[in-house]
Amino acid sequence: MPTCIMPAWSIAHTSYQKFGKAVDYLTQQAAIVPFKDCWTDYKSLNHGSLQATVKRVDFAFQRFFKGIGGYPKFQSIRKYSGWTYPDARQGFKVHSNGDNGHLELRDLGFQIQMRGKARTWGTPTTCTIVYRNNQWFASITVNCAPVRQTDTGAVGIDFGTLTAVAMSNGSKIENPRFLATAQAKVKQVSKQKRRKQAPNFKKKIKASKRWKKASRKVAKLQQKSANQRRDWAHKVAAQIVSSNSMVATEKLNIKGMTRKAKKGSKRKHQKTGLNRSILDTGWGMLRGMIEYKLVECDGVFVEVPTSLVKPSQTCH
Repeated sequence: MPTCIMPAWSIAHTSYQKFGKAVDYLTQQAAIVPFKDCWTDYKSLNHGSLQATVKRVDFAFQRFFKGIGGYPKFQSIRKYSGWTYPDARQGFKVHSNGDNGHLELRDLGFQIQMRGKARTWGTPTTCTIVYRNNQWFASITVNCAPVRQTDTGAVGIDFGTLTAVAMSNGSKIENPRFLATAQAKVKQVSKQKRRKQAPNFKKKIKASKRWKKASRKVAKLQQKSANQRRDWAHKVAAQIVSSNSMVATEKLNIKGMTRKAKKGSKRKHQKTGLNRSILDTGWGMLRGMIEYKLVECDGVFVEVPTSLVKPSQTCH
């Protein structure tokens, strides 16, 4: 199924490069049926999944035309992360009430056991199959009305690297430093990886089995720290929202703060360490989780523009 990205990208790429014209999503969607008649290998695939793949390619070209992103490049099957079933009426069916159950993928012809319990269940709308670190996952979107309990408190929070969250009521949450804890193991495994035969597609050199094995080890360690950070952020956000219906924080330009040091800078290593600490804390992730959890309980989330208020100068 991942190879279905090739026709959509080829049509849009050829039309733009040779004729200077853009092919919209509806034109490519209409070409799927005659395309499947010519390429019989695609007849067994779900029609909605092919449409979702075409929509991905169209979205990439729309970003390019608007000046938001660069020109889309052809992605090989190694980088294609999965596919999507955009309609629950065809392609997939969920046999569950939110507590365990089974996921049925009709074009593949088998069922997958679901484990775990959803906090709020509803009507399944879309299903995305994702490939991450040599493992397959199913992400199911459910149409529901989540409700979260909160209190009448109000608090202001400040993000940092030494102390992850400092609140106006005096309480602090320290930075767990998940990436820094795993950094020694990552460096050790990465050093072993550099000694193996790495792939070189220009010279047509394939990666050795030991290089692939070492790559999986590095990815597993990095994924573990990312999962720990996400779990910690969920718990901290739930803790803050459970007792406060209004949360105020400063508006941070995280992208600008984590930008690389300028060429010739004498503090290049210090800037690299600061960037790593900011990203390890996960300011953006934590802020987003607090905001959407407040929305679920009809709370208020306020961001104060630091360029105008200058909170650090007002109150150290």
